[in-house]
Amino acid sequence: MNALVPLPVLLPLCATGLSLAFGTRLARFQRFISVAVLTAVLGLSVTLMIAADRQGPLSVHLGDFAPPLGITLVADRLSGLMLTVSSAVTLCVLVYSLGQGMADRDKETPVAVFHPAYLILVAGVSLTFIAGDLVNLYVGFEIMLVASFVLLTLGGTGPRIRAGSTYVIISLFSSMLFLTAIAMTYAAAGTANFAQLALRLPELPLGVQTLIQGLLLTVFAVKAAVFPLAAWLPDSYPTAPAPVTAVFAGLLTKVGIYCMLRVETLLFPGNRLGDLLMALALASMIVGILGAVAQTDLKRLFSFTLISHIGYMVFGIGLATRDAYGGAIFYVAHHITVQTTLFLVAGLIERRGGTNELTRLGGLARSAPLLAVLFFVPAMNFAGIPPLSGFIGKLGLMRAGVADGSAWAWVLVAGATVTSLLTLYVMAKVWNLAFWRTAPPGQAAYGTVLESADDSDDDDADAGPDNVPGTGDEGVVRAGRPAGQTVAATLQGRTVITSVRPPPAMTAATAAAVVLGLAFTVLAGPLTAFTDRSAAELIARRPYVEEVLGP
Repeated sequence: MNALVPLPVLLPLCATGLSLAFGTRLARFQRFISVAVLTAVLGLSVTLMIAADRQGPLSVHLGDFAPPLGITLVADRLSGLMLTVSSAVTLCVLVYSLGQGMADRDKETPVAVFHPAYLILVAGVSLTFIAGDLVNLYVGFEIMLVASFVLLTLGGTGPRIRAGSTYVIISLFSSMLFLTAIAMTYAAAGTANFAQLALRLPELPLGVQTLIQGLLLTVFAVKAAVFPLAAWLPDSYPTAPAPVTAVFAGLLTKVGIYCMLRVETLLFPGNRLGDLLMALALASMIVGILGAVAQTDLKRLFSFTLISHIGYMVFGIGLATRDAYGGAIFYVAHHITVQTTLFLVAGLIERRGGTNELTRLGGLARSAPLLAVLFFVPAMNFAGIPPLSGFIGKLGLMRAGVADGSAWAWVLVAGATVTSLLTLYVMAKVWNLAFWRTAPPGQAAYGTVLESADDSDDDDADAGPDNVPGTGDEGVVRAGRPAGQTVAATLQGRTVITSVRPPPAMTAATAAAVVLGLAFTVLAGPLTAFTDRSAAELIARRPYVEEVLGP
C-alpha cells in the first residue's frame, strides 16, 4: 500500500507529458487523458484515505534513501482527506471547463496549454499534501505557482495579465520568505524532514523556535489569504474565467490552511502563538464579510467571503484543542467543495445573464429555475443553515470555543456568529438581486460580448455605459447577435457564441459539486468521526514520526 503514496503526484506529471506530446492533433484524446488521470487520482486518494484510517500513516522514501538525505512522502488521515476532496473538486472543474470549451486552443496558439497546466497544478497540490519535509513542500508551492500563472493569464487580456502579475509578485515574495525559513530551520536543526524536526525543534532555544514558527506561519498565511495578507486575492481571482477562479478559490487557499495545521501540530505543539492566530482569525472574519457586503460584482463578493471564512479555519488552529482541530478539518473539507461550487455557479450566471454585476441581473429564478436551485443549495450551505454541513462545521468550532472558555475564545465565538449572520445576508442579497426580483430594464441577457479577441489592453480608456471600471464588466460591449444567443468569456480570449442554455457538461459538473457538498451533510456522522480521529493523530504526533523514522 505504501507504494501508492507517490502516484497522486506521478500520474498527473506523466499525463502532462502525454498531453504536450499529442497537443491539438488528437484533442479528444488529450481531453480523455486529463479526465481519466484525474479519475484515477480520485480513486487512489480514496484508497489512501481508507488505508491511512485503518493502518495509520503510510510513507515511502524515494530511492530508498533514509531521511534527511532522501525524499519522504507521507499520507496520514489528514493528507488522505485533503487528497480525496481536492481530487473530486478538480475533476468537477475539469468537466465544467471542457463543457465551456476553455480547453480548445486558439489557432494562433502553438500548443494546447490548458490541459498540461491544469495537470501540473493538480500534481503540485497533491505534492503539498503528502510532502514529508519543508523542501518538497516548497517544491509543491512552486509547481502550483507556475501552473497558476499560466492559467490566470491564458488569453493575454490586459486585466488577466495585471492580475497574474500581482499574483506572481505576492507568490514570489512568500517563496523568498519560505526559502529563508527553510535555510534557518536547516541551520538550526540540521534537517528539513518533518519527523526529525518534530524531535529536534523542542531542543532549540525558545526564541529560535518562535522566529522559525513566525516565518512559516507568515508564508502559509499569504497562501491562505489570511487578513491582513489577503489584499491580493479580490483583485487576482475575479478576472479569470469561472473554472480557474473556482479551483483557485476553493482549493489553493486551503493548501495554506493545511500547512498551518501540519506545522502547528507536528513541529510547534504548545500553541505559543494561539492568541495571535485567533486575533488574525477574527480580523479575517469581520473584514472579509464586510467587504462582501459592500460588493455588487458577484466574483468579488465571493472572493471576500472566501477571506472571511478562512477565519473560521484559523480560529480552530488557534484554539489548538482536539475538538477545534477536528472542527477545522471538517470545515476545510466543506469549504473546498462549497466555495468551488459557488464560483462555478457564478460562471453559469455570467453566461446566462451576460454579466456578474448584480445591479444588472434579475429574474433568473423564473428564466433559469435549475440555475436558481444550483445557487440556492450551496448558498444556504455556505451560510450555515441547519442541518447542512456548513452549520455542522461552524457549530463544531463554536462548541470548541465555548469548551475552551478563554476570553479570546468567547470573542471568536461571537465574531463567528456575526460573520455567519452577515454571510446569510450576503447570500440573500445575491438571491434577491440576481434571481428573485424582476429583470431590470436593459438587462444584458442576449448578444453580450463578455470577452473578445479584439479587446485591447487599455480597457479603461473607452469606458462607456457597458464598460465601467471597477464594476467587473470591463471590456463588455454590445454586439449584434441573433436573439436567443449569447457570447461567453473563454480561456483563450476568443468570442464564442453559445445558446442561452449552458452546455450540459457545465450544468452536470456544477450539479455534481452541489451533490458533493450535500454528501458532507448526509455523511456528517462518519465524516465528523474521521476528522476527530485525524485531529487526535495530529496531536499525538508519534504515529507520524514512527512511520517515517521507525519505532
